[in-house]
Amino acid sequence: MKRSDALAQLSRDHHHGLVVAQRLNRATETTAVAARDTFLTFWETEARHHFRVEEDILLPTFARHHAPTDEAVTRVLTDHADLRRRAAELATNPSPKPEELHALGDRLHAHIRHEERVLFPRIEAALSKNELIELAAAVEIANRQRA
Repeated sequence: MKRSDALAQLSRDHHHGLVVAQRLNRATETTAVAARDTFLTFWETEARHHFRVEEDILLPTFARHHAPTDEAVTRVLTDHADLRRRAAELATNPSPKPEELHALGDRLHAHIRHEERVLFPRIEAALSKNELIELAAAVEIANRQRA
C-alpha cells in the first residue's frame, strides 16, 4: 500500500535511518568510529528533529482517535527515550565496541519497522482525508521551520 502524503516525508526519513542502522549493524573494530560518527551526524541533522515532529504533531493527532496510552504510542515514546539515551552515551564514547553499535542498529531498525508496519497504517486508517491533509501541512511547516 502506498504511504499517504501526510506520512511520506517521515517515511523518507525512516529510509535514511534504516541505512544508518545497517551501517551500525555492520560495524567492525576497524569501522566502529566511522559508524559512530555517521550515526551521530544523522542524529544531530535528522533524527532529533524527526522525533520532535512525531511527538509534537503525529502522536497527538493520532491520540484524537486512540488513547494516548495505546500500545503503539507508548512503544514509540519508549523507543524515542531509549534512542536519545543511547545517542547521548555514544556522543561521549570515542571508541565504541562493535557490539554496542550493533545493539543500537538493531534498536533503531526495530523502531523504524514498528512505525512503518504498525503505527503508520493505524494512523492512516484512523484519520479522515481532511485530517491527513492537515497532518501533512503541519509536518511540512515543522520541517520548513527547522530549515
